[in-house]
Amino acid sequence: MAIPEAIRNQSVPKVDSQGKNLADFINLPEPSKDIFAKTLPFYGFMQDITEKQYNHWSRELVGPSANRVMIHDKYTGSVREMIMMASNNYLGLTTHPKVVKAGMEAQRDYGAGAGSVPLLAGTNDIHRELELKLAKFKGCEDAMIFTSGYSSNVGIVSALVRETDVALNDRLNHASIIDGCRLSGGSLRAFRHNDMESLEKALAHCRKKYDGILLVVDGVFSMDGDIADLPKIKELADEYGARVMIDEAHASGVLGSNGRGTPEHFGMEGEIDIVAGTLSKALGVVGGFVASSKEVINYLRFYARSNMFSTAMTPAAAGSLVAALDVIQTEPELRERLWYNIRYMIDNLKALGLDLGNAETAIIPIIIPDEDVLRDVSRYVHSAGVFVNPVYYPAVPKGLSRLRLSLMATHTQEDLDTTLGVIEDAVRKYGVI
Repeated sequence: MAIPEAIRNQSVPKVDSQGKNLADFINLPEPSKDIFAKTLPFYGFMQDITEKQYNHWSRELVGPSANRVMIHDKYTGSVREMIMMASNNYLGLTTHPKVVKAGMEAQRDYGAGAGSVPLLAGTNDIHRELELKLAKFKGCEDAMIFTSGYSSNVGIVSALVRETDVALNDRLNHASIIDGCRLSGGSLRAFRHNDMESLEKALAHCRKKYDGILLVVDGVFSMDGDIADLPKIKELADEYGARVMIDEAHASGVLGSNGRGTPEHFGMEGEIDIVAGTLSKALGVVGGFVASSKEVINYLRFYARSNMFSTAMTPAAAGSLVAALDVIQTEPELRERLWYNIRYMIDNLKALGLDLGNAETAIIPIIIPDEDVLRDVSRYVHSAGVFVNPVYYPAVPKGLSRLRLSLMATHTQEDLDTTLGVIEDAVRKYGVI
């Protein structure tokens, strides 16, 4: 259907001198009932910030995600090298020779795709090998894989939480967990971030009002880089009869003496009811997983709709992931180098007087509350050859906009020092420090 003339000719808002942000244009009232009307002002907004060189979303890489990347720079019209400080490829496994080779061999042996959903004809023996390795890695009886971390969280929560149940979330949980709660048909409640007093009050309320309680937390929080207080969370969950689910997306391969994640970090392996996460970060490939008891996994194979109605993971991805798990356990020097890089960057950024919140892992936010200033800083950093993501409301709370750095084991000392120099120049130029 053609867009009505009245809509096509309506004015498109621009970023004014005060600086509008993305959220200002998401829910604009529209004068028409045409469902496409909302796309016009948003398109105008994106055009405007691109003209001002504030658009740093979806930058196009030419080649692999490594410590240094080549990109098509839409502002210079050229292909240029940048230091990659925005990838979740924490251990550099995306380009690890063993991981790449295993994926190529699996594609040769099994073909390009699985050919069906896992429950019907899409499960290869290499998928099951991966599941068993993940179960052992996480100290659980069994595991199952999904095509993405998003679909794993959506599938787990929506399958387990019913109308008379509640999903209780840390306020900073990943969006995929929240979406799973909304799809579940049950209730959604939240407690203040990593606040155990707030959690206990919420648990007491939920115990009186609902049947089952699924208490869900991130192991490492994706925007703040801090770690959940898992020992206290588990203690309170047991006291109030709740089950605990932890999303290990940013913890697997990073936390723990063997890289097995948050439960290992706290000496709690085998004590957490559901351990879930993505396979696309430290493991370097793509997919999601859940590890739990054999009864829970058996149930989820039939009731996690995002798994049941989605074609299975490609054999190439499964093969690479089997190899990635082996590398994590046989090459601890990768994790050691990552932690050197983490400590070096946190110490030096704090020495500049920058606000890093409670960052303690590979995710390091540099809090810049003024979004106009953040836009200018981001433009400067990009032009200087450092690939970092700015994050604005509503992805983070108002007043907590930030540059979000993600460190990798493969970052060299030169990468770190160059990045520090560029950031220092930018924050001094625009009055952050």
